[in-house]
Amino acid sequence: MNVFTQATDNQLVQSFQQGNNNALEVLVNRHKDKIFTSINILVKDKYLAEDLFQDVFIKIIDTLRKNNYNEEGKFLPWAVRIAHNLCVDHFRKVKRTPTITTSDDTDIFEVINVGADSADKGIMKSQSHDRVRQLLDLLPEEQREVIVLRHYADLSFKEIATMTNCSINTALGRMRYGLLSMRKMMIEKQMSL
Repeated sequence: MNVFTQATDNQLVQSFQQGNNNALEVLVNRHKDKIFTSINILVKDKYLAEDLFQDVFIKIIDTLRKNNYNEEGKFLPWAVRIAHNLCVDHFRKVKRTPTITTSDDTDIFEVINVGADSADKGIMKSQSHDRVRQLLDLLPEEQREVIVLRHYADLSFKEIATMTNCSINTALGRMRYGLLSMRKMMIEKQMSL
C-alpha cells in the first residue's frame, strides 16, 4: 500500500480498474473527510450522511468497474458532484414521503429524538464547527451550498458554477454575500469561534 501513497488520483483509479483494491482504499482514505463533511453539511444529519457517503462510494466503485470514469485527474470534484446529486435525490424523495406527526403537528422523529449527541461535544474544535454549522443553516440555500462546496469540498468556483447551474460570477457573489451574512450574524450574536 505504501507504493500508492505517492500515486495521483488518476493512477489510483487506473490501478483499481486493473484489479488492485488497495488503490481504491488509498483513494477513499485520501478524500473521505472532504466528501463526508460536504454531505453532512448539506443533509445536517450524521447518520443520514453516513448512509449517503456509503452510497457515494458504491456509485463510484460501480462507475470505475464499468470503466465509465473519464474525469482525467479530477476525482475529488467528480466524487463531490456525485455526493451532491445523491443529496439532492434524497431531498426530492423526502419531499414525496409523508411525515408521521403527533397531534400537535410535530414530526414523530423529533419527539423520539433518534440521534443522541456523542460525549466528545465538549471539545473546543467541535463547538466551533457546531457554531459554523448553525450560522450556515441560517443562510439561504444557494449561499450555503456554495460555501460548503468551496470550503469543505475544495471545489473551484468554475466547478461550483457547473454543479449548481449558475455563472462563476453568481457563485462568487453567493459566496461573498454568504460570508458577509455569517460575519454579521456573529457580530449580532456576539459569537466567537
